[in-house]
Amino acid sequence: MEGERKPSTVEVDRSEGFGERLLGVLLDRAHEMPPRLIAPLVAEEVARIGGRDLSILLQDYEQMLLVPLPGRRLTVGGPEPIENSSAGTAFLSRRAVEVPQDGSVRMYLPLLDGSAQIGAMAVTLDGVDDDGRRLLRRLASLVADMIVTKGAYTDEFFQTRRRAPMNVAAEIQWSLLPPLSMTVPQVELAGILEPAYDVAGDSFDYALNGDILHVAMIDAMGHGLNAATMATVAIGAYRHTRRSNTDLPQVYEFMDRAINEQFGPDHFVTAQMMCLNVATGHLQWVNAGHPAPLLIRDHAVVDRLESPTTLPVGFGGEQPQVSERMLVPGDRVLCFTDGLVEEHEVGGEPFGEDQLIEFTDRAVREHAAVRTVVRTLSHALKLERGGITSDDATILLIEWRGGDAGHLATLE
Repeated sequence: MEGERKPSTVEVDRSEGFGERLLGVLLDRAHEMPPRLIAPLVAEEVARIGGRDLSILLQDYEQMLLVPLPGRRLTVGGPEPIENSSAGTAFLSRRAVEVPQDGSVRMYLPLLDGSAQIGAMAVTLDGVDDDGRRLLRRLASLVADMIVTKGAYTDEFFQTRRRAPMNVAAEIQWSLLPPLSMTVPQVELAGILEPAYDVAGDSFDYALNGDILHVAMIDAMGHGLNAATMATVAIGAYRHTRRSNTDLPQVYEFMDRAINEQFGPDHFVTAQMMCLNVATGHLQWVNAGHPAPLLIRDHAVVDRLESPTTLPVGFGGEQPQVSERMLVPGDRVLCFTDGLVEEHEVGGEPFGEDQLIEFTDRAVREHAAVRTVVRTLSHALKLERGGITSDDATILLIEWRGGDAGHLATLE
């Protein structure tokens, strides 16, 4: 028929080249590969292109260090700081870093699973050209995918990332979380939880369904295992209603009923649920006793996203009113739990929202990347509080960029 696209008659070379063979071995064996054999196979592949001294570095839970994964044929040294190291620069910037070393070059490549940052891979070569760079970049991507996939079958990667004892509540919360960062052309987000090894009631969740980014941040009352259990039920109820395409007021009602039925009238969870149209910048949200998010524009906090608030989830509050705001490209929305502003030293004043805004302004002026802003802000606030984290303190930063991602589905 006229207008139909006809199949191409151009001959396509389907022969397997060197790079395809190298990467294909990983793909072909990935399905049955035991987690402990990933490292030696990758080391073998690196050796095929003239590489040596392979290190695989994973981000620790506090987002302070890149910790070497132990394994056969891996070079294992000390942890690398994320700040002010070549491995950390590759990790944060999502690009390769090359460091000359007496006639050779040490390459640091980001390990990216989608846009989630897993860590970095380091390898030494006598020399590298553009073909080698491209092959190593793709190899690092495959390694990241395998670490994430095989991580569901082993504790080895978790044990590498853990730098301190973790309580049971934190174990539950980390298993509940989605990836800490996500990047697509229209929107980027990143989050962080403190204290990483003792967090209990704080959590967040998100999903990009079509053009709608769904986001929730919750803070369950109390500490320890009870708070973690409530947070688990709240996030489970949120996901259930979100996946049923339920409107925000009904999401609140279902979460409220779930918490009340399971824990009784004396238990509650503060919550904030959002929907952002990543094509238009139309933001909607409901607030259930949660701190108001901050709107960041042109490298400064310009507004608090105030809204009518209903009672926390579990108290049987009235149906919440949906608030709306049109964002402009480049706007950022900072969501946080009250532990961030209410923390204080014994006998002292709470940290307060004014100081949070001051620190946020400083962080967004000094750093461009969303993930870096979140890490910098959380660590700076923790340092300012004297390292005290008697309550959970969670941050989630969303940047809306607009535009379209259709070009990613088109082969040039």
